[in-house]
Amino acid sequence: MLRAVLIAAALVATPAAAKDSLGVFGSWAAFRDPPVPRCYAIAMPAASKASRDYAPFATIGTWPRRAVRGQVHFRLSRKVAATAPIILSIGGQRFTLAGGGGDAWASDRAMDAAIVAAMRSARSMTVSGRDAKGRRFSDRYPLEGAATAMDAATVGCARR
Repeated sequence: MLRAVLIAAALVATPAAAKDSLGVFGSWAAFRDPPVPRCYAIAMPAASKASRDYAPFATIGTWPRRAVRGQVHFRLSRKVAATAPIILSIGGQRFTLAGGGGDAWASDRAMDAAIVAAMRSARSMTVSGRDAKGRRFSDRYPLEGAATAMDAATVGCARR
């Protein structure tokens, strides 16, 4: 799993040499990218035999120069249909995400904060939608270690 997380991190950020590992926590890892600067927690979804257009991952990012903290982003496993809703389910809560192509994110900072809070107390989360061919898809993420990885990312960018 560590290898999978590191591969996902390479997909998210600029050259691998630019990233500092802040640790691996359960299914999640945290990284700092000093040149930007940004820090993020990242994970790949549970293994799936379903076809994929992209290598999916979830990130929770902090961008100190932009005064952004806890920004939620998903790379989806498939290209989503233009009019299809993208739903994130965490525990008993559901969030309708903004998105397009292969990406989804919270619609505003309040939703980012609500998602992060829900992640801290749940065991897993699932993002789902319909792809460009009308097929339903979902990516399930275990949340073991997510809270610690998010905290590590926040602290990692606080000590510039």
